[in-house]
Amino acid sequence: MDLEKSPLALPFPDMPAIDGVTLRVARAGYKNWDRADLTYAELAEGTALAGVFTRNVCCSSEVEIGREQVKAGRARALVVNAGNSNAFTGYRGREAVEQIMAQVADSLGCDTSEVLVSSTGVIGVPLPKDKARDGIAKVLSESPASWEDAANTIGTTDTFAKGATTAAMLGDTRVVLNGIIKGSGMIAPDMATMLGYIFTDAAVEPAFLQQCLSAANAGTFNCITVDSDTSTSDTVLAFATGKAGNQPLASFDDPGADAFMAAMEDMCRQLAHLVVRDGEGAQKFIGVSVTGAASDDSARRVGLAIANSPLVKTAIAGGDANWGRVVMAVGKAGEPADRDKLGIAFGGIWAARDGLPLPDYDEEPVARHLEGREIDITVDLGLGDGKATVWTCDLTHGYISINADYRS
Repeated sequence: MDLEKSPLALPFPDMPAIDGVTLRVARAGYKNWDRADLTYAELAEGTALAGVFTRNVCCSSEVEIGREQVKAGRARALVVNAGNSNAFTGYRGREAVEQIMAQVADSLGCDTSEVLVSSTGVIGVPLPKDKARDGIAKVLSESPASWEDAANTIGTTDTFAKGATTAAMLGDTRVVLNGIIKGSGMIAPDMATMLGYIFTDAAVEPAFLQQCLSAANAGTFNCITVDSDTSTSDTVLAFATGKAGNQPLASFDDPGADAFMAAMEDMCRQLAHLVVRDGEGAQKFIGVSVTGAASDDSARRVGLAIANSPLVKTAIAGGDANWGRVVMAVGKAGEPADRDKLGIAFGGIWAARDGLPLPDYDEEPVARHLEGREIDITVDLGLGDGKATVWTCDLTHGYISINADYRS
């Protein structure tokens, strides 16, 4: 399936090396395509691990095993298979994961619990163990790959490689965070809704790394949606090699902890936005800001009701400033709202205030705003101090075309 590059794509950034991380890619042949589809990241001994996973109860064996591995908090390797999600595949799927873990662990001389595995692609087809075995053998002998190579290799219906980098000063020590991510469809916030991997040379204790990732996840990956569907395989993992040499961070009381947390939030936000920018068939990137809610959580749920509405998303696709559809979405959210206090704006231009359309409302500048690629919708509920921003894309016929042909 040949897909045109998203018009919302951003160029792949110049990402520095991370001490303690070596990337390799190879072609296992999980699908009938002429491209690398197996990614391998070798990690320094003692690398700290954290992760967040899908809440979809029909999750893959990779997710089930990964949840247990994160509790131990250490990692030596990551393997990502693209083209086959290995979800809804019973004991055969689990055997394939355990085979990969054992093969890599034997190569590194580590425990199998330190080998993380993710898979993405078609649901319901067991991961071929012969292809996985041969693919691992091949990738272990490959030359080191670039971050862009790795980002391309983990993709499925992605139309561009997605990567981000940021840095923080922990006292006198500069640490780097790099991230790669895949995701385009089956994107809805119920943890992460994609496969994402964050690597840093910072020294961070596993429990604190988990605390930072979970907190950053709440306002980033959990605030995006493309189509309201939560995948069976969604995973975001963070790895901290400790090679920067800073005093290990164990809590927010440690010097530099706030800076590291800010960098983690920046990284997660960048990656989350990249996924929305590659939403299947997307032509417009939409930010929905909700203010005046009863609480921040309430604001987020209202924002998601708007962002997930097919009527709102198709109106934006057509350049129609139909604020009535936004009103509908607010009302169906099941959150505190008062029709007579509601305000709605597009691109910073208010169309309605206090439950009424403004008498001097001019739709022409709003229409110009909706012709662009970056769309802003603001909703003021007028009830309290709660606020949140969520991100989505428009809904076009391209989404139908991609998913109707997905298995072909």
